[in-house]
Formats: sequence, C-alpha cells, structure tokens
Amino acid sequence: MAASRVGFVLVPGLGLDERSSRRLRGRLAATVVPLPGMGLAAPVPPLEVLADRLLDGLGEGPVVLVGHSQSCQVVAVAAGRDTRVAGIVLLGPTTEPRLRSAWGLARHWLATALGEPWWQVPLIVAQWWRTGPRAMAALWRVAAPDDTDRRLAHVRVPVAVVRGTRDRLCGHGWAARLASAAPGGRLVELPGAAHMTPQTHPDAVASVMRSF
Repeated sequence: MAASRVGFVLVPGLGLDERSSRRLRGRLAATVVPLPGMGLAAPVPPLEVLADRLLDGLGEGPVVLVGHSQSCQVVAVAAGRDTRVAGIVLLGPTTEPRLRSAWGLARHWLATALGEPWWQVPLIVAQWWRTGPRAMAALWRVAAPDDTDRRLAHVRVPVAVVRGTRDRLCGHGWAARLASAAPGGRLVELPGAAHMTPQTHPDAVASVMRSF
C-alpha cells in the first residue's frame, strides 16, 4: 500500500472543533469529522454510536484516524470495527482512571493549563462556546468511564500514542500503558508540549502522522 494513498481523518477533542487542528492541517491534508460534544452542539449518543458516525464520515479508505484528548476513545472504538482504518494516532488520550473524579480532573487540568501558551485561550474559549457546556458534559459522562486500554487490545493496526511532556491530563504512565496495550503500539513524547499539541506543535504531530 503506497503511503501517499492513505488519508487522514481528524476528530476534535472535548468541546473543540476544526479550528483546533487548523495549524496541523496547514502541514498536511486531512479531513475533520466533528461529532456531538466535539465540535457539534448536539445530543451525545453512546460511545459505539459515536464511533459509527465517525465511520460513516469516512471515504473508501484506507485512512489513519487521529483523535485528540477525549475523542481518542471514539477513535479506539472505531479502529476495531472497520477494515478501512489503516492506523490510529492518539494525541493526549484520556481518560486515565484516576482522573475520572471531578477533583482529580480539575487538579490535573489546572496543572496542564499552566503549561500551555496563553495565546491559545481565546481560540479555545470560542470553540467551547460553540460546542456548549451541555454537549461537553454529556460527552464526558459517555466517554470517561470507557476503558481505552481494553479497546486497544483488539486493534490490529499500528497505533501511535503522542503526549507532551508537560501534559498532566495524559501522564507518561498512562500513555505508556495505552501504547503497550495495542499490539502495534508505540509512544511518542513531545518535549515542552502540554495537551493542545495539534495547535502548539503541528510540525511534530504532522511528522508522526506521516510515519504511517
């Protein structure tokens, strides 16, 4: 299979939309598939239905699915259900079991936010406003309890888990656990990056994507 024939499909993270990957898509061609809670202010169905909607948005394939943050859980489900998926990239995948409590999430989110460039704030807030708190909260309730490592054990395509070294929402231990759970998994850590790697480190992320 020629690498040039593989397409890339991006799924925004929690509350984000296509603007979160604009700089990344300036480096390589990719399609964005927004979903409820991830760019769409719409009722959030179960995780399996979200995965079906993602797969409905694919072309003939083959494709590499690229998830960010909480959309990685949707990508992990979809990858195990369709032969068009040639590989997956998980950018800062959530949710580590110890962060499923409101206190754990808030504490690590704040620590991560302090490691992000402040120029992002208006862009992120604008995306959250568009998606809306209701859809974001609903997505959290649907996706957070799912065991991503269990899902990845059934994925039979190459998997790259990418995290920033300053990302407290996706710590080294959790990222390494996910990479080892997938039969074809590998861990890539980006020095100095935090959680918003598609926006802050588009060249490095594009390099990982091209490796497929």
